[in-house]
Amino acid sequence: MSDTSVVFVGVGAIGLPMAARLVAAGIPTTGVDPFPAAAERAAVAGVPVVTSLSAAPRADVVVVMVATPDQLATLVDEVVDAGGQTWIVMSTVGPDAVREQGARLVGRGATVLDVPVTGGVARARTGELTLFAAGADVDAVRHVLEPLGTIRVVGTALGEGQAIKVVNQHLCSVHIVAAAEALALAAKLGLDPAAVLPLVESGAAGSWMLSDRGPRMLQGTDVEVTSTIGIFVKDSGLVADAARNADASTPLLDLARDRYLAAADAGLAARDDSRVIETY
Repeated sequence: MSDTSVVFVGVGAIGLPMAARLVAAGIPTTGVDPFPAAAERAAVAGVPVVTSLSAAPRADVVVVMVATPDQLATLVDEVVDAGGQTWIVMSTVGPDAVREQGARLVGRGATVLDVPVTGGVARARTGELTLFAAGADVDAVRHVLEPLGTIRVVGTALGEGQAIKVVNQHLCSVHIVAAAEALALAAKLGLDPAAVLPLVESGAAGSWMLSDRGPRMLQGTDVEVTSTIGIFVKDSGLVADAARNADASTPLLDLARDRYLAAADAGLAARDDSRVIETY
């Protein structure tokens, strides 16, 4: 067992397998999630869960895997004294949010690291995520991060990890929509998309998103949810905001974002992000 205790805020689709990895590594970990269904799934995975940060035992490390910048701000609102704690923000919330909320936490005594992740649920389960780590002392919590995946130290300032994640989510947003459009095109050409997918994914047109999302795109609306349309509405919005603030042109991202918004408007916000194909 590790001497380091962890509170893990947000045990949803990707947070739960991450928290379970910490438990399996012998790190005492308590999850925080207000949703009963999340607590039930966590119990099966061997992760004890409480409904709020105030109900959790005080820990050496607080890992944050909430969904939105507003949720991060609300969480920080609950913090009175973070003296001696290290907070690791692993959510995708954008550079501005992590700087603002990180400054608030530092003011309450915490050390804050900016460590967003990429790799999806499949790689969270196997501990093969990529971690974009930024902050003054990543090494101090390396033993907490290593069970989750490969650590890529990208800087020392808060916001540098989130900036890398913005670039990452630009590509993810576009690649998912491109895969959906291509498979929809195959059907319109009179081809069987299920036969086309293995042919194109093995060649120069292949991508990780095509191979990961493509099979789910060929299933129905009720396919297993690993990342929602709503998440990509949020993430593509963060990319658009960051691009606008940097005076960067992102026409492909803007077109992809329109598809996620259309899917959400069609009632698919809580469905798997592969269901963006239904906008075609």
